[in-house]
Amino acid sequence: MTVLGFRPALWPTLIALPAVVLTFGLGVWQVQRLAWKEGLIAERTARIALPVLSGLPAAFAPDKHLFRRARFSGVFLHDREMYRPARSRRRGEIGVQVVTPLRLDGGGTILVNRGWVPDLRRNPETRRDGLVAGRVALVGVLRTPARAGWFVPDNDPAANAWFRLDLGQMAKHAGLAAVRPYYAELVADAPGGWPRGGQTRVTVRNAHLEYAITWFSLGLIGIVVYVLWHRRFRPADKNGADRSAADNRAA
Repeated sequence: MTVLGFRPALWPTLIALPAVVLTFGLGVWQVQRLAWKEGLIAERTARIALPVLSGLPAAFAPDKHLFRRARFSGVFLHDREMYRPARSRRRGEIGVQVVTPLRLDGGGTILVNRGWVPDLRRNPETRRDGLVAGRVALVGVLRTPARAGWFVPDNDPAANAWFRLDLGQMAKHAGLAAVRPYYAELVADAPGGWPRGGQTRVTVRNAHLEYAITWFSLGLIGIVVYVLWHRRFRPADKNGADRSAADNRAA
């Protein structure tokens, strides 16, 4: 005689329980990360829409000035421009972002991301209209370098290729002193159309919802597999079998 029942086994339980707890915990963590990332994007969007600052901050405060637009002026040092390898947003075309030091009117220097150019216009001679001489008045978004990912190559000063925006290293390479601890991304194109300004991205990669769904799904699958593995026919207990035999003899 058999009965349909659930009898948890020790070792499968010891293995499955921590695994399910871990997957659900990771799912909750991804939900929290999703909320944080959405808040970050909303904060950046709100800041970049604020009125333009009339000058660069003397004391930069990230929680106050990051992603703010500011108006400033000075003279570009075009002979010291540097290149950050980057693809175009729409077509994925290979090119570089042109980072040029600007000697500020009030003293000091700031590195300015003037915008993107395709590889065929990397040579300044191919975009002479954009090499504005003399004093210029600009509007740019204030930024600090983002933390580079594990797979981002190291900078190659010999090739003037800057995969990581290390402001100190770049300033040293260009022979600059008193460089601001932040940089600016211009919002407008240069004369002649190159470089193309407006490279600021307030959005960031946000796949935390997909990650959360994945972890919760794995947890549910683990529970289903655990239950189905334990749902099986098993012999009746010994006392039940003895009682059934006694009842049969009495009859």
